[in-house]
Amino acid sequence: MTVLTDLIRSRRTIHTFLPDPPDVEVLKQAIEVACWAPNHKLTEPWRFHLLGPKKAAEIVQLNADLITAKKGAAAGEEKRQRWSEMPGWFVVSFRRDPDPFREEEDYAACCCAVQNLSLILWEQGLGLKWTTGIVQQPAFLQLLDLDASHRVVGLFWYGKPATVPAQSRRPVTEVIQEWA
Repeated sequence: MTVLTDLIRSRRTIHTFLPDPPDVEVLKQAIEVACWAPNHKLTEPWRFHLLGPKKAAEIVQLNADLITAKKGAAAGEEKRQRWSEMPGWFVVSFRRDPDPFREEEDYAACCCAVQNLSLILWEQGLGLKWTTGIVQQPAFLQLLDLDASHRVVGLFWYGKPATVPAQSRRPVTEVIQEWA
């Protein structure tokens, strides 16, 4: 197999990171390459929002408040501690399109860019975690100075993995349907 095949098979979603802040220049270089993802009509819809410690702390607080309101103070504090451990933060968004078909194409293109980005970062020894729950909250958009004309693809944490989980996939025969 090829180096690319090995990279794809070895990449994992990382849940725990070392505390060292990752080099943002590595992220910027990875984003430049990630933007070569396929995108219908060359819309290049993706926007990458690089979040520093202050903005990350605001998001941590928002999430802790949301969890506290839903599950209580102990759960909110647990979430605050967990999210405060994340070393690097960014968000991917795109501007919504009035045409629902085009909007889905732009969303798919952003997902392709994220996959590219995750592989490039993995090659550099950095892992990634993609989360979407909080990005649906209007207060989240406000923290990023975005309005409803933007759709957030996800909130991402990145950094050096503390642990790399084992993983496997179903046999390919379970996911292929052949037609004569």
